[in-house]
Amino acid sequence: MDIQKLWRLVLVEIELLVSKPIYQTQFSKSELLSLENNVAKVGFPNSMIRNLVEMRHYSLIKSILDQHTQKNTSVVFAVSPRKQLSPKDAGPLFDVVREIPALDAEKAARALHIRPEYTFGAFAVSTSNQIAYAAATAVAKTPGAAYNPLFFYGGVGVGKTHLMHAVANQLLKEKPGIKIVYCMGEEFLNEIIEAIQTKTARQFKQKFRSADLLLVDDVQFIAGKQTAQEEFFHTFNAVHRDGGQIILTSDRAPEEISRLEDRLRSRFEGGLTVDISPPDFELRSAIVNIKAERIGFQLSPEASRIVAANLTDTRSIEGFLKRITTEVAARPNTALTPEFISSLLGTKIKNGAHEGGDEKRKSRIAPQEILEAVATYFNIKPTTLKGHKRDRPVARPRQVVMYLCKTELGMTLDDIGGLLGGRDHTTIMHGADLVTNEISTNARLRESVEGIKKLLWG
Repeated sequence: MDIQKLWRLVLVEIELLVSKPIYQTQFSKSELLSLENNVAKVGFPNSMIRNLVEMRHYSLIKSILDQHTQKNTSVVFAVSPRKQLSPKDAGPLFDVVREIPALDAEKAARALHIRPEYTFGAFAVSTSNQIAYAAATAVAKTPGAAYNPLFFYGGVGVGKTHLMHAVANQLLKEKPGIKIVYCMGEEFLNEIIEAIQTKTARQFKQKFRSADLLLVDDVQFIAGKQTAQEEFFHTFNAVHRDGGQIILTSDRAPEEISRLEDRLRSRFEGGLTVDISPPDFELRSAIVNIKAERIGFQLSPEASRIVAANLTDTRSIEGFLKRITTEVAARPNTALTPEFISSLLGTKIKNGAHEGGDEKRKSRIAPQEILEAVATYFNIKPTTLKGHKRDRPVARPRQVVMYLCKTELGMTLDDIGGLLGGRDHTTIMHGADLVTNEISTNARLRESVEGIKKLLWG
């Protein structure tokens, strides 16, 4: 491997892991002089910087080199004649000019595991999320000053991660040198364990505590883990004390996170805590159109409404739109008619479309539970739904059972017919399709279906 190219890759990772001043003063004029027999010789412009880096960052450099070379390397440090600073170059430490070009905002986002498409411009705003949106934009304008920490909580697919990433993307564009650290709560725990095992706790602390913007998704995962909570407490304090911005997300409010230490709970509640409600029908319709256009196709208003009426969170919508692109790629002449969309919605889980991680949760619901939930909601007996009455007060709830069993559990038509007293598969298909199409225009039916889903899945 070309050692200059290798060292550029190493420097890119180092720049993401250390603060901007440290990178500029200690690494910007370094170079890989040689790599022979698994010994890497790294050059620095003077002995002071060489000694400083050797003392503080040996393990960091070695671990990154090992990762790229797939070998157990040894690192030696030297003063590079070509990089020595002349007296006229000597000036304030932070005036050292970087030789490694800065990554553009999108590449920087991807390197940090930030999704570059999650921007404020791509976020649909409605009454359910307007407070969260306003808070996130305020933080992006004045990080560390507006709301610190900013704590978003809510269910799956309500936009918590989108807003968090939108703040990061805007700051990456406006402040290219900003130090951003993003991870999941579970990843934070895993990194602590790895740091203890590999004796790299110093590098772990340096990575997180030097952040200008610390983003932790699903922070509830650290609850109950003593070591993780201890380290996060000190990380939180260090970032907050130095003026860094902290944004956290969770599936529940701080006071509802069980086994969370009181001192952490107090800090989480010390800024702004915002509950993001599930998107309503109008907002979901807007989300469908925004995400469809981003993927590269358009849906008719009727087709968009059908999708929005049948899918209740943004991750489900994203997964379903990807399913559409797959179907269109396989059959290029396919027209995106409402009928085609309805047919796909009827098999979205059975055929394996991504549903934002809800498949396992939904699969734990038994068909009999759907039958009982519908009966409870409409105040009729389960046996009545299995019977032969066809009047509307019974027929409509029965059709809702057909719809939920087909779209949420992916049951076959014959199995649904067996659940409902041995009905023919054509009857099941007609009933499920009727609800699928009518739910986009019938607000009362839509409210009933969403109410039953809340009974089943919360």
